[in-house]
Amino acid sequence: MKYVVQEKMFAIGDDYWIEDEKGRRAFYVDGKVLTVRETLEIQDPSGAVLAVIHKKLMSLRDAMTIERDGQVLVTVRKKRLALVREVYRAELASGEELEIRGDLIGKEFDIEYDGERLARVSRKWFTLRDAYAVDVERPDADVALLIAVAICTDRLSAKDE
Repeated sequence: MKYVVQEKMFAIGDDYWIEDEKGRRAFYVDGKVLTVRETLEIQDPSGAVLAVIHKKLMSLRDAMTIERDGQVLVTVRKKRLALVREVYRAELASGEELEIRGDLIGKEFDIEYDGERLARVSRKWFTLRDAYAVDVERPDADVALLIAVAICTDRLSAKDE
């Protein structure tokens, strides 16, 4: 199932809807204003918080965390010593790791676990500059978490540009 992220970069508070491929509102991203660090909440259409994204304040390398119910689930950061292309990693609280690789600036990248693609992020289906799709390939995947990983990767790679 594809989810369309149409981020409104200049909106106050960074609030926007993520729609599924049929145009239905699937998730709401609520950017929190007046906070010390960059914070985004991913909510379902009824307003229930599914994930909270924070930019880490004190870190040698830029990193973002994804929390659920006050517990850090994932930390996303650029992988050290990626020689050919930029590669990001999403370290799960369990110690496992997702790898994010591809053309991050052009928003054409994959989110993989142990060599298996969980989701594909692509801008090629859109003419809008700030829109991309997150195509979740596994029916049992945590969609909100994969979308949060894509948003973190997008924001971190944009800061590297």
